[in-house]
Amino acid sequence: MTRLIVHVDMDAFYASIEIRDQPTLAALPVAVIATARRGAVMTANYVARRFGVRSAMPVHLALQRCPDLILIPQRMELYRAVSTQLQEVFARYADLVEPLALDEAYLDVTRDGRTLIHAEQLARNIQADILTETHLTSSAGISVNKFLAKLASGLHKPSGLTVIAPEEVDALLARLPIEDFYGIGPVIAGKLQAQGIRTGAQLRAQSLADLQAVLGAGKLAPRLYDLARGVDDRAVEAHREAQSVGVERTFDQDLATREALLAELPGITAEVAARLIQRGYVGRTVVLKLRYADWRPVTRRRTWAHPVRTAEELLEAASGLFTPELAVEQGVRLLGVSVVNLSRPEGFELDWKTVT
Repeated sequence: MTRLIVHVDMDAFYASIEIRDQPTLAALPVAVIATARRGAVMTANYVARRFGVRSAMPVHLALQRCPDLILIPQRMELYRAVSTQLQEVFARYADLVEPLALDEAYLDVTRDGRTLIHAEQLARNIQADILTETHLTSSAGISVNKFLAKLASGLHKPSGLTVIAPEEVDALLARLPIEDFYGIGPVIAGKLQAQGIRTGAQLRAQSLADLQAVLGAGKLAPRLYDLARGVDDRAVEAHREAQSVGVERTFDQDLATREALLAELPGITAEVAARLIQRGYVGRTVVLKLRYADWRPVTRRRTWAHPVRTAEELLEAASGLFTPELAVEQGVRLLGVSVVNLSRPEGFELDWKTVT
């Protein structure tokens, strides 16, 4: 039986809620921010995105790109309430729902006799219900696995609905930039591009051994080998919880002073804080990671008595882990901060339900 997966992604969720409640902002550049002006952008509306403002960007950089940007402090209680409305809609249409964040989820709508046409109609009904009940727009992607469904939902935002049929996969992936493949960030993209691999067609032309020669012997090379062929066997998992939330930054030139590395921490911790808030988590263990020029990794961690989430708390924690014995003179190519030992504070639980 062919799997039928729907991926629903709200359009600029937090910003759209604020504009819904203040319609005069609709034509203006708007960003919802996690904390004060020193923090990070949680999301920006599509007007602001035309200026290059994006999620997790430090606020000061967003204001450089768009001086007229309207900054709105986050109202998480409201966003969680709207997310609960989304949950109720999803539960009407799928037995199996996997939330990725407050505003995004996979739905497995596989059933005997159903086809992509049926799944498309279900997705249209979901979008219509969301619009009626929340006055917000969403985009949906429908295909035979999670990778393709998520790819489809992003192709025609906002208010898009895209179906990727099996017979369309090869041609679509062939022209897809490698940056759009699941698991390929800037660092991996740079490694592939250095080998002349810039499109899905060029990625598909590589043997598994070729990819392992570039990316190492870990899980990434086999994963990309499969994705280049449209293969993704991951199941939709209800109640899936994150194990960690973090950000790593790889530098074009190795940094060799404590001052230079400490100067990078505010932006990194602000981005981690934004991700924690977006996903509804707090955490008690903060991890600092360095990777030296010779690729040797070093980590330091500390568990706090109380959960941390704000950019200020994370910056203080990460700075405290950056102790003098961490030698940096040989050059540091990567700096990262992550939070583990995660939990949802009381009243923060998403409470996603499955329907049997």
